[in-house]
Amino acid sequence: MSDKPIEGRMTAASGSGVVVFLIGMRINDFTAVRSWWPVARAMAPMLRELKEDGDSGLLGVKTLLAGPRETYLVQYWESKEKLLAYAAAPDRSHRPAWAAFNRRLREGRGKVGFWHETYVVPAGSHEAVYVNMPPYGLARATEVVPVGRKGERAGERLRMA
Repeated sequence: MSDKPIEGRMTAASGSGVVVFLIGMRINDFTAVRSWWPVARAMAPMLRELKEDGDSGLLGVKTLLAGPRETYLVQYWESKEKLLAYAAAPDRSHRPAWAAFNRRLREGRGKVGFWHETYVVPAGSHEAVYVNMPPYGLARATEVVPVGRKGERAGERLRMA
């Protein structure tokens, strides 16, 4: 997908519900590389696996930095069922990565922090606007459409979603 800005006001085409999953880590001790580096590296193989499986339910992902200590990902999923199925699947990358992370967490004694939040957003309860932006966020995960197609104001887009 292009990173070229699209002129004007755009929105996300998604009119259905979406699951927003935020997941991140915080480096509590920069010198404890053995504690935080494996955690930082664990996400890439899982994302590759999810992107290669068109039925995984992952719609899109964005990695963000929140200062020198924190990094997190915003993930968009088709459903909570698909997110939870991936997390629990014994034959996928998440389960062994989670077990290894928990071992390191115990051994690391607070050197690295981890968090996640899950939001199940029903249809009609989300809207988006992007002005002079490349495809981004929910629109990148679904489809970019002109604002007028879904309403000029946020309230109109929320009623239509």
